[in-house]
Amino acid sequence: MQRLPPLEPGESARCPQCDEEMWRRRDDPVNRTLALAIAAAALFVVANSVPMLGLTVVGRSASTTVFGGVLDLWADRQEIVAILVLFTAIVAPGLQIAMMLAIAFGARRLHPRRWVGVLIRHHPAAKTWSMIEVMMLGVLVALTKIADYARVIPGIALFVLGALVFVLAAMEASFDPRDVWQRIEWVDRAPEASIVWPDAEEAQP
Repeated sequence: MQRLPPLEPGESARCPQCDEEMWRRRDDPVNRTLALAIAAAALFVVANSVPMLGLTVVGRSASTTVFGGVLDLWADRQEIVAILVLFTAIVAPGLQIAMMLAIAFGARRLHPRRWVGVLIRHHPAAKTWSMIEVMMLGVLVALTKIADYARVIPGIALFVLGALVFVLAAMEASFDPRDVWQRIEWVDRAPEASIVWPDAEEAQP
């Protein structure tokens, strides 16, 4: 166990044994994380509200959103794939952004409440299952294969999702969980009970 020294913004503490970076102090991590989380939430709403792809084949056109693609997979009896896409491309990113918003808002208080720490513990799970970039790679591969048979029209959501990938990465890079841990008030500060000591004469046997 090592005691980390106080650091100035931009400085880092390294292990004297293996030279591994243990902590890097970030500049204003809470406000920056909050700003990026708000931007990510706005992009997430837009990405799931407007068409992502459009196809034109033999004069017929069709477009779909991210959730519409999930419904199409379910209608094609690809239930497992549909559930995976729904969870990794919509549910998990939404939880990741929502948790970070709550953490950043809660950490702005002078003494953050204990539920902020609970969210910090569960946030990595949502981050792990958030795979928008994987979905983007799959879409690009599909576009390459379909381009010879149909006219592919990229929708606004496709570009918004690309921007969202970078915003989420910046949000996670600016977040400093250690800074928030140091602010959390884990123990309720109840007033201490007064202790009445007996007089010296009463204390004697």
